[in-house]
Amino acid sequence: MKLGIIGTGKIVEDALFAIEPLENIFVNAIFARTHSLQKGEALAKRYAINSIYTDYNELLTQADIDTVYIGLINSVHYEYAKKALEQNKNVILEKPFTGTLEEAENLINLSKKQGCFIFEAITVLHNDIIEKMRATLPKLGNIRMMTANYSQYSSRYDNYLAGKVEHTFDPAHLGGALRDINIYNIHYAVALFGTPQHVKYYPNRGFNGIDTSGVLIMEYEGFSCVCIAAKDSDSPCFVSVQGEKGFMKINGKPNVAPNLEIVIAGENNLNQARDLAGAVVRSTTIENFIPDKSHHRMTKEFKDFAEIIDGKKTAEAEKYIRETFEVMKVITNCQNF
Repeated sequence: MKLGIIGTGKIVEDALFAIEPLENIFVNAIFARTHSLQKGEALAKRYAINSIYTDYNELLTQADIDTVYIGLINSVHYEYAKKALEQNKNVILEKPFTGTLEEAENLINLSKKQGCFIFEAITVLHNDIIEKMRATLPKLGNIRMMTANYSQYSSRYDNYLAGKVEHTFDPAHLGGALRDINIYNIHYAVALFGTPQHVKYYPNRGFNGIDTSGVLIMEYEGFSCVCIAAKDSDSPCFVSVQGEKGFMKINGKPNVAPNLEIVIAGENNLNQARDLAGAVVRSTTIENFIPDKSHHRMTKEFKDFAEIIDGKKTAEAEKYIRETFEVMKVITNCQNF
């Protein structure tokens, strides 16, 4: 895969570091807006990128690339992805994929028309944890609940409280907790259970209407998923799925997923003990699954993207983009948002 990097922000720095050990990815160009040219030059020097562009159209038409990774602010995802596809470039688009479901559908249709691949860069789908969760799900029996919490006090929240609105807290730039970090929780729910029957979002709004935190309820047949995200406060982060025969739980931030605790109840519980609260204590088996150590949380997704693009694995690409489209439906259906 011959890659052009679009942007110079923190997520781009993370991506370049993540790509570094992957021998089948060649970063041949980087795009920097004029005001960020100095940052672009520094990144080009650090990662031995030969070509720097301040004109996006020139990069698309002149650079030795077949794919772009777009790490710009949310509000320009659609515009930049559309231009790349029109120039027959594959697209890796940072989350959230687009601002609207219509935009998502347009990009997917355009990619098919052009014979290109398009992906959402979402680490949740490129971690051994999600595969382990899928394999474990039948062992939990009838599912009764999923709860997920991704909360971290934003480095930009103090500025926001002081009245300085940066893009991550700006509705015009599609900021806010739902699209920025709750999207990881949503991806877990959709990956495990598919599209919900109903959704409802309860945001805590800041002075400009942005959701600084919020609770999303996703209703399925027989159970609900409660997805919590906050950029205005801290909390222990986790993803937990509960069934009648046990539970599984990620202890840590959902986008990193450092581990998975699996607790399955024993079959024979005739002599059931009770705890101090009077609840039944069942015999259990416990498994602690820890994925193989990775260079960076984003390394696996870029490895997967390169293998799909270079190997022209259309079926795998379709699987990922269907998941993204269903998540976009969830976000779109938060009608009170």
